[in-house]
Amino acid sequence: MLNQNVYDEIVAKFEKLFGAKPTAVAYAPGRIEVLGNHTDYNEGFVFSAAIDKGTFFAVSPADDDTVTLVARDIGADGETFTCRLADVKKVESGATWANYPLGTFNWLFDGEPAKAGKGFKAVFGGNIPLGAGLSSSAALEMSTVLALSKIYGIEKDKVTLAKIGQKAEHTFAGCPCGLLDQASSLFGKAGGLVKSDFRSCTFENVNLGSSVAFMMVKSNAKHALVDGAYASRRQACEDAAKHFAKVLRHPVTHLRDVSSAEWILYRAGLDETQAKRAIHPIGEDERVLTGAALLEKGDVKGFGALMFDSHESSRTWFENSCAELDTIVDSAKKIPEVYGARLSGGGFGGSCCLLVDPKAADKIVAAITADYKAAYGDEPTCALIEPSEGAHLV
Repeated sequence: MLNQNVYDEIVAKFEKLFGAKPTAVAYAPGRIEVLGNHTDYNEGFVFSAAIDKGTFFAVSPADDDTVTLVARDIGADGETFTCRLADVKKVESGATWANYPLGTFNWLFDGEPAKAGKGFKAVFGGNIPLGAGLSSSAALEMSTVLALSKIYGIEKDKVTLAKIGQKAEHTFAGCPCGLLDQASSLFGKAGGLVKSDFRSCTFENVNLGSSVAFMMVKSNAKHALVDGAYASRRQACEDAAKHFAKVLRHPVTHLRDVSSAEWILYRAGLDETQAKRAIHPIGEDERVLTGAALLEKGDVKGFGALMFDSHESSRTWFENSCAELDTIVDSAKKIPEVYGARLSGGGFGGSCCLLVDPKAADKIVAAITADYKAAYGDEPTCALIEPSEGAHLV
């Protein structure tokens, strides 16, 4: 089993705390976003992959109406949060990490957690680097919803489960994210990409081929999406869509409905910031569709070039990159065995995703580390990433 050692530690801690093995254990991976940045809430297209690191959620029913959550990875011995079913609500201070599983539990029962009848006791933890932009939050939500669905006898399809996690993120964690992270965690496939269409909420797996691999390069720039930067860009995209709905002669509900040619011709009426924000997801949708055609022909280098273009759009138009991420991508451009590189996820820190020749991994790490250390005095964290299976019950 992938990440067997983490599973063993979670189950052992559960037994130590609660005196018995858990009734259910679910695993959900983090994700890398490969192409298609900030397109999910614009009803667009994304290429992503579930990664080989994730989160386990071990749970058993409680004897009463108490909810007990133990976060193994916080502090030396973990941290515990407890409440009654009647008190399940957003945690405003202190153990705010509990908002992810609490919110997921809340919306699994349609906002009426008291309907669960009995509470639960859970231990969770994983090995996704926090703050790396690899969506540890969605992995926690998806492992939570799968494990709780099992013990409460609830059956829902994967898209509904993803939307439960998204709603938890919106209402309990305070981040107005799209559906990308949760869907990628659920629909991942070993050795392949997930191509998502967020208008139809359909997800297909696309083979990448064995000649290339992904490398994540984690900067040391703080990654946080709940400070307003994400929300302001989403609002700008929504405002731009309303503008294009007025001036174009076909229906527009989201930026997915606008082409880059139409942006050039009809952007008058948008302020400068709105125009810059809008062209990024518009261009990303076009890059994803072009990339799909290139992968069908086996042109991984052409696909990689689109990743470089994507990062430049983030840097120039969406302004969700930062100096550290730009340094990593600029360094990657100089290495022949790196075919593409871009920031991964919401941006504003976190990690870059590189498409590489895995045989040259040591060379790539050495070159990027040297450039990064020269600029900032410390070293990034580099690791090859294996596209892996999506969330499941263990």
